[in-house]
Formats: sequence, structure tokens, C-alpha cells
Amino acid sequence: MSAWKPLNRLPSPIELVRQFTPNWFTVNMGTGITFLLLAQFPAHIAGLHALAYALFIADAAIFALFACLFTARWLFFTRHAMPLLRHPVQSMFLGAIPMALIPLVNGLVLFHPGQPAAAELALQLWWVDAALSLLTGWLVPWYQFTSQDHSLESMTGVWLLPVVPAEVAASSAGFLAQHLPAAQAQPLVVAGYALWGVSVPIALGILTVLYLRLALHKLPPKELGVSTWLSLGPIGTGAFALLTLGAAAAGTFAATPMAEVAALAGPLGIIGALVLWGLGLWWLVTAVALTAIQVRRGLPFNLGWWGFTFPLGVYAAASLTLGLRTGMPFFTAFAATLIVALVAAWTVVAIRSAHGLWHGHLVHAPCLHGPAAADPVAA
Repeated sequence: MSAWKPLNRLPSPIELVRQFTPNWFTVNMGTGITFLLLAQFPAHIAGLHALAYALFIADAAIFALFACLFTARWLFFTRHAMPLLRHPVQSMFLGAIPMALIPLVNGLVLFHPGQPAAAELALQLWWVDAALSLLTGWLVPWYQFTSQDHSLESMTGVWLLPVVPAEVAASSAGFLAQHLPAAQAQPLVVAGYALWGVSVPIALGILTVLYLRLALHKLPPKELGVSTWLSLGPIGTGAFALLTLGAAAAGTFAATPMAEVAALAGPLGIIGALVLWGLGLWWLVTAVALTAIQVRRGLPFNLGWWGFTFPLGVYAAASLTLGLRTGMPFFTAFAATLIVALVAAWTVVAIRSAHGLWHGHLVHAPCLHGPAAADPVAA
């Protein structure tokens, strides 16, 4: 029976709190993009929408649990939580927290259309998420620039995680604005474009350096082998944001001084999204090829495997929306193929992550060096 006892790989159940790290929020990121795409799958399949809604509810419950665990770590183990900010890898995953919240924001209006209470809750949560996105986008790079130990050789795609949340929020702004009155949607669209600017140019700069790092130092360590997929995230989200913001702008700013400019947002968004989609295709093929090499070398399972889900999902979302905006069946068929691959990846990673969390062998905080005191430290 002891083999089925929860957290049996941990010295004490309290270690779940003391060693809870923000990379667990990638579970919510991957689950969130999965239920959003299942709910919008281009072919009708009986029961699919109900499955997507069930995943939405489950994801909300998991996010609440993880938020409580992460908050408890800072409240009761403050001394053991502070090293997280100075860790060159774990600190990057703070960006997963706002990115994990956005699918739930979108899900509120997707699954409860026309309900003012759902739209209002989504709007308030969006502003919270935007603030968190800006916080991680400045706080983590500040520690990166001032106190963390980095080198070009040790660089991986995880560098993208703190700066990408802003563009994820931007894509949600355009999606959410289409479900709100113009007075509420206008500041949302303006903020969305600003958040896009805060994130996408920086992310593209990081991708340029990552290309150089791969050319000079070859593949990352096998423990971080999946990190190459993270490159697809800012490209897919950046394209998706241009499409959603462009779709929302014209109606939102009709009969305002911004009307003429807003009318251009839709077609320019399609052009920009097409350019980014092409860049994403290069990174997609590259990620597949490099992962195949890593698999032959032995790719160990860890929470980094959630990197197979969210980046692929947002690129699929951009492809699906391009199909709707351009009327070209190729993009829709391509998106459907990616969604099927996403669901397969999510199923494998979710099962293995649940097993690792239940037994506790995936609960590990690399930012803690040596044995730490079992007693909680007051905040």
C-alpha cells in the first residue's frame, strides 16, 4: 500500500510547499491552450465541447491549488523562497504564472458567451494578469542583469518565459474586447498593442541570440532538450495577438477619431501574422529535428516536457485564426493537424506529471542548495 501513498518520495509532505516551484504553472498553460483549441476545433465531434469545458473547470481548480501552494511557500518558507529570484533557470518560470491565467480568462467568455458577469470577471482578471505580466517582464530581467550567473553557452529558450506573458495578455485583450461594450474594449485594445510592443521585439531579439548560441555551442543539455520548442511560443502568440487585436479594433473604435487607423488594423494584422507564421514554421521544423536528436540521446522526463504543449498550441491558434481570416483551407487543415498532435502530447505529459506529483519525485526546487530546515520561516 505504501507505493500508492501520496508524496512517498518526499521526506515530509510539507516539502510539497517548501519546494513548490513556478514551473508547475506550465501544467495550466498546456491544459489551458488544449481546452481552448478543443472548444474551437474546426470539425464537429460529438462530446468535444463538453470535454473542453471539463478541462476548463479542472484547469481552474488546479490553478487555484498551485496558487495556494506557491503563496504558502512565500508566506511560510520565505528564506527558502528568496533564492528562486537569483536562480538562472527557475526564476524564468515566474512568467508561467500570468501565462497560466490567460486561458482561464479566455475560457470565461468562450464557455459563457453573452453573460455579463462572466465578461466582467474576465475583464478584471485580465487587468490583474497584465500587471503580473509587466512585473515578471521587468523583475526577472533585472535579476538576470544584476545578480544571476549566465553565459551564452548556458542560454536556452527559457530566457523567453519572463518576457512572453505580455504578448499572451495582448492576444487575450483582442479576444476579450470582442465580447465587451466599446467603452470597456477601447482601453483593452490600446493596452494590448502596447503589451505586444513590450514583448514581441524583445522576444525576437532573444531568438536571434538563441540562434547564435545553437550555432556556436550546439544542443542544450538533455535535461533542457525540450526548451527548443519554447521558441515557437512568442512567434505563435505574437501572430495570434495581431489577428485578435486587428479583429477587435475596427468595431471598437468605430465613430471615434481612431476609426480610420483602426480600420487598417485588421488587414495589417493578417499581413503581420502571415510573416510571423512563416518564421514560426522554420522554428517548428527545427524544433522537431532537434528533438529527434535529443530523443536518440535519451530525453529524460521532467516538467520541461510541458514545453511541447503551449508553444505548439499558440502556433495552432494562430494557424486556425489565419484560416478564418484568409478563407484558405490550408491553414485550417494545418491547425487541425497541430491540435491533434497537441492533444496527444498533452495526454502523455499530463499522465506522467500527475504520477510525478502524486509520488513527489517531480517536486524539486533546484534553487535550494543542501538540506534546509524543516520548520517554516516566518514571512
